[in-house]
Amino acid sequence: MGSGLQRAQSFMILATLLYRASHLTVGVLAVTQRQRDLPLQYAGLVTALGLSVLGYGTALRRGWFDRRHVWADVLVTGCLLPLALCAWGGVRETATLGWAMLLGGSASAAAAIALDRLHALAAVALLVVTHLIGYQAVGASRAVLGGHVNSLLSSAVMAWVFWWYLRRQGRLLDDANARTLAAEAHKARYAERLEHHRALHDTVLATLTTLAAGGIDANAPEVRERCAREAAYLRRLIQQTADEVHHREIGAALEEAVASVERLQLRVTAQYHDLPEVPPEVAAALADAVREALNNVQRHAGTGHAYVTATRDTDGRGGAVVTVVDRGPGFDPERYVPGRGLRGSVHGRMAEVGGRATVDTAPGEGVRVELRWPG
Repeated sequence: MGSGLQRAQSFMILATLLYRASHLTVGVLAVTQRQRDLPLQYAGLVTALGLSVLGYGTALRRGWFDRRHVWADVLVTGCLLPLALCAWGGVRETATLGWAMLLGGSASAAAAIALDRLHALAAVALLVVTHLIGYQAVGASRAVLGGHVNSLLSSAVMAWVFWWYLRRQGRLLDDANARTLAAEAHKARYAERLEHHRALHDTVLATLTTLAAGGIDANAPEVRERCAREAAYLRRLIQQTADEVHHREIGAALEEAVASVERLQLRVTAQYHDLPEVPPEVAAALADAVREALNNVQRHAGTGHAYVTATRDTDGRGGAVVTVVDRGPGFDPERYVPGRGLRGSVHGRMAEVGGRATVDTAPGEGVRVELRWPG
């Protein structure tokens, strides 16, 4: 659609084109029905049609008027044509000159919006003087002269007012769009930073927390391997752009999440059955949420074993259901305030892709985290 200003220009081209088309229609009817014996009338009508096609055709192709074409229309169609009809066209009555005078109104409107202020005033003044001379030559009454001058001036004024208003509104719209784009860009940068924070929380921070707690041997080969993998991950994260998408199948993504936690000496029993096809971003969200749920088992459940199951949702929508279960002590959900891991990395990630996460637990009964997409 273009900018607001471009749309305003397109509207004004169309409006003045329709105005000119209405005047040309009157001219065609007048010449073909009443003035068949006046060949100069046909020549004048063809000239007006040709200049109209040139001026408005160019405006439609380029998006705005060519000032040379506007001046040519004012001088030839608006000024020379009425005088030529009076001098050599055999026109002696007001009625036979009226169709040519009408064209001056649409020429005046185009000049008012396409020319700068001084040139527009000069064009309108020239049209008024020429048309006064033409009507006086055929003995028009003062009422006709006054009405026609009013038509010329009002056509120019109304066209200029419409153009001023539409141009102002177009600029306001462009400014609003620019502010919206800037806000969206800021929002996208914030979302990218938030995603980076979540990724660090689920990987590097989880590893460091486990090492700091002293529950595993920092020199164990599997721990050293995980540290090396996450150092490489940090380098990739720093270089990653917002356009990069992790295209992973759901099974491979879940298996990668399980394997990364198993390197921290958490035993995971995983079962996958009849896995559906899901969009890449959904597979990534499910895998990241599973990784964080398993990290929570490692840190808080007091057990070295967790269970992961993934299957197709039986509701017929082709969705996926993934559960993470531990047999730890559980907790009272009414007295527990979810931390950043559950809020952002589990609930938040699922909500962003149109899914949901639920936590089912009670004291002494372990924890069951269910991830469902779509929600």
